[in-house]
Amino acid sequence: MKKYAFGGIVIAAGLLLLAFNAELLPYSWKHVLFSWQMLLIAIGVVSLFGKENHLPGFILIAVGSFFLIPEIFHDVRTQEYFWPVILIALGILVLSKSFRRHHFGMKEGEMKSEEGYINEENVFAGSKQKLTHQQFRGGKISCVFGGSEVDLTQASLAPGEHVLELNMVFGGVELIVPADWKIILKNSSVLGGFSDKRSIVRDNPDPSKVLIIKANAVFGGGEIKSY
Repeated sequence: MKKYAFGGIVIAAGLLLLAFNAELLPYSWKHVLFSWQMLLIAIGVVSLFGKENHLPGFILIAVGSFFLIPEIFHDVRTQEYFWPVILIALGILVLSKSFRRHHFGMKEGEMKSEEGYINEENVFAGSKQKLTHQQFRGGKISCVFGGSEVDLTQASLAPGEHVLELNMVFGGVELIVPADWKIILKNSSVLGGFSDKRSIVRDNPDPSKVLIIKANAVFGGGEIKSY
């Protein structure tokens, strides 16, 4: 569903540009419809069509809308309400059951995985975990206003290609991997980034074992390390 939502937004953007060029829409609207705030809203809408956690999408839409209001209503100054709104939202999250399920605070220890898969979510929280599974198959790590450090140096990749999806929204992920792993990084970032900063990489990694990292960062990021 995500690709259809993305395709629809791209088509809508093209139609809007065509309308502006044909002078069918007021040119003064262009700086609103084609702005970084609207980009955040668009990314949030696309993420809502996925099967994974929808919270990052709602946060992106809320942040984009919050900063878009002054562009539409010039007499409204949202900067004065930014921190009060953040504090109120944080309080609501603390009180909600869903927030407690995401373990507010810092988690440390050995990460549990199901059949070699990671499924880690940090919302206004952090974690520092070590995974020792000998048939690691990827998984997903999501950090929203939080961070995660995952040590995979004692883990082993299962044969074949495996995907590890990283979603970072105002947050970050640090991966520590063995030097002999073959990693393919696919980066998709908006005002953020995820990079491969391994200091040690073996020249001839096992070609039958590949880890594909799909990093999606919005106002966040992270890095891959090795020792």
